Amino acid sequence: MKKVSIIIPTWNGSKWIKRAIDSIKAQSYKDWELLVVDDGSMDDTASVVLSLIKDDDRVKYIKNDQNMGIQKTLNRGLREALGVYIARLDDDDIWCDTEKLAKQVEFLDNNSDYILVGTGVVMMNESGSELFRYLLPEKDEDIKNRILGKNCFVHSSVVFRKDTVSGVGGYGEGDEALHFEDYDLWLRIGNMGKFANLPIYATGYTVRDSSLSAINKLYVFRKLLSHLRKYKGQYKNYYLNITLSYTRYFAYSVYIKISKIIPLNFFLKIYKEF
Repeated sequence: MKKVSIIIPTWNGSKWIKRAIDSIKAQSYKDWELLVVDDGSMDDTASVVLSLIKDDDRVKYIKNDQNMGIQKTLNRGLREALGVYIARLDDDDIWCDTEKLAKQVEFLDNNSDYILVGTGVVMMNESGSELFRYLLPEKDEDIKNRILGKNCFVHSSVVFRKDTVSGVGGYGEGDEALHFEDYDLWLRIGNMGKFANLPIYATGYTVRDSSLSAINKLYVFRKLLSHLRKYKGQYKNYYLNITLSYTRYFAYSVYIKISKIIPLNFFLKIYKEF
């Protein structure tokens, strides 16, 4: 049994997934299994992943019989995972620090009161060129003071304790958490232990066109703002954080109207500071 189970959910991700898997294989830490959970892809994702399995029996390919959506796909990965720790990576992202996994495992091994640890991020375009980079709040207190106003973790950066997440039923599968199922999960487990981010630029996040239209993104944002009200009283600075959330919503609304004259990477660089 491997100590870390890495979960990559994918849907028609053949263009990107080899790059993601190669970044896992380049890690100095080797005690892992990789579960690629295919949510009914119609491209050649299967052949790309199966070609990699020939060289490494730690890579497991699991395919849903039909498209089930990201939330159920992630939970299938959790159910199949055998590791003590779960690491996440999206099919179009990479781990750009070969010591990433080793540092996070060491941190969790040495700090039993922590349940999740993330890293800083390198934002990349579709060709893999860096746009900019940034760090996220490091300490548990700082994270929890901010988390109602901003998701303090990039999903592809985190490693968390499987038993903690399984204990709350995994990712929420309802519509109320769709498109921010990771953020919802952090909020649900936040009072069960401590959070941290390591001050290293270890995760490459790819900025590319989303399947969601601008109008749908605003709808999801409004849904998130309503969802956050559930956690009033559970985290500090509720009113300040809700104000910051609305500020980010209005900033994005303005950007949509002027997006043709402002580059996306410039907007994101400013936007992340809220």
